[in-house]
Amino acid sequence: MIRYALVCPKGHFFESWFQSSAAYDKQAKRGLVTCPVCGDSKVEKAIMAPSLSATKKRGAAHVPVAATEAPATPAVPAAEDKAPVAMISPQEREVRAKLKELREHLTKNADYVGTKFPEEARKMHYGEIDHRSIYGEASPQEAKELHDEGIEFHPLPILPDERN
Repeated sequence: MIRYALVCPKGHFFESWFQSSAAYDKQAKRGLVTCPVCGDSKVEKAIMAPSLSATKKRGAAHVPVAATEAPATPAVPAAEDKAPVAMISPQEREVRAKLKELREHLTKNADYVGTKFPEEARKMHYGEIDHRSIYGEASPQEAKELHDEGIEFHPLPILPDERN
């Protein structure tokens, strides 16, 4: 699963989960990804930095750029500005718990390489260094370049704060 921060031409920011990057591309091409506020299907990926746990070993946490750049919402939204909402089912709570467990396992059992992730991934892919589990950060452009080179990687699952 991959989560993308998205934005429509009217500046509405929102997020959505997809099975894979290719699944997003297919759905977007067919006009199936739409803004929940205005219904526009011409959405684009917004810039989003990965969010990592803060520890002494790993450095400070990152906040998704889209979340900090979202436009202020009016105090009383008009009826047409309402966004879809949902209650979380017990099954979704279970999925979230498993994603959190997966993320914790990956970060505990992999080496944090920070912004050198693309460089390290390439070295392993091309046999310059031994394969090992790593994680770090990559810009959307760097991630696209890795994907285009056929280098397999996966985004770490990021879940909303437990209070949401």
